[in-house]
Amino acid sequence: MTYESHGPRTVGDVMTRTVVAVGRRAVYKEIVKTLAEWRVGTVPVLAGEGRVVGVVSRADLLSREEFRDEPGREVEGVGAAVALGRHGADGLAKAAARTAEDLMSAPAVTVRGDATVAEAARIMARARVKTLPVVDAEGRLAGIVSRGDLLTVYLREDEDIAAEIRTDVVAPLFPHRRPTVDVRVDEGVVTLSGAVPDSVPVPLVIRLVRAVGGVVDVGVRPAPSVAR
Repeated sequence: MTYESHGPRTVGDVMTRTVVAVGRRAVYKEIVKTLAEWRVGTVPVLAGEGRVVGVVSRADLLSREEFRDEPGREVEGVGAAVALGRHGADGLAKAAARTAEDLMSAPAVTVRGDATVAEAARIMARARVKTLPVVDAEGRLAGIVSRGDLLTVYLREDEDIAAEIRTDVVAPLFPHRRPTVDVRVDEGVVTLSGAVPDSVPVPLVIRLVRAVGGVVDVGVRPAPSVAR
């Protein structure tokens, strides 16, 4: 993937813009067919003006099979919650659901297109999901981003990464000492060497370099000498 701008990579840089969705009244079989035809594991559910109100996953749909032979399926209301526990009761409710509105997990866990790739990764980890609907400021669907999409940032060429570090990190921090700060990148691993003025903390330099898209790790070799 080729990037045209410097700075932290955003979800908008890597997301898939062609995305399928269903309405709240979409029926069970329609949702199953949509997932199969598009070869996806989740589908956003939209309300008026394209706002994302929930997500239906294969796991949500499989509740119907999970509880097909479950004796507790005949238990209703409070009895179901006691007999099956909270998780079981939720699954039981979805097993009886016929439309996206009743099947979906809501509210949907989403991400803005201007969020960084790192922010999206943290949201995925906390929510334990593999994909995120991407929304605009009004909550309308703009795309979808997957774990695989987030990893494309690591496909950047080493020289592209090095060029960004020199331009966006080294040049602003060391405007008069760029020739003395060497940047080398090998398979995404950055090595910095050279003289660093004591007015710039080395940990700050490392932190800024780590923020560059595609950087796997950062090392200093040898330990920077102090230039006064």
